[in-house]
Amino acid sequence: GGLGFALLLAGGSLNAQDDGGIRVGSRAPVVAVHDLDGQTVDLGQWIGRKPVLLQFWATWCSNCEELLPRLRAAKEQLGDRVEIVAVNVTVNQTPERVRRFLTEHAMPFQLLYDDEGVSTRAYQAPATSFIVIADRTGTVVYTGLGGDQAFEPALRRVAGMGD
Repeated sequence: GGLGFALLLAGGSLNAQDDGGIRVGSRAPVVAVHDLDGQTVDLGQWIGRKPVLLQFWATWCSNCEELLPRLRAAKEQLGDRVEIVAVNVTVNQTPERVRRFLTEHAMPFQLLYDDEGVSTRAYQAPATSFIVIADRTGTVVYTGLGGDQAFEPALRRVAGMGD
């Protein structure tokens, strides 16, 4: 249920201009989120220091699965020029379920488990498969939703690889 998820995040209010998540041109929020082991990971170690791509995902999200090969390819092409962070939204998820998913699907990214919803709220993620790209100054330059979104040009641009 994408709608249930959106309602959960919006606190019950769904109006047209709130459905797109954080605005392009705004500062990427620097928040601390847990990883699968319950350790705190501070996004400030990357945001404002290097380009960052955040993807809000869940094991049951088919759009996320569709994006995965392209995110892997981007990571392969861009290496350490960009930090790719996969944020599990933890709706109907347990750490065990996420770990099982990872044994079947390689995710060569920093993996976060947003069990308190901190980053999900900070980035106003409207649904899973939401991608946010911030440039090295920490400014949001791209947001998108869905399995067929074209995030690569923006990612290459912030990585200094042209279009």
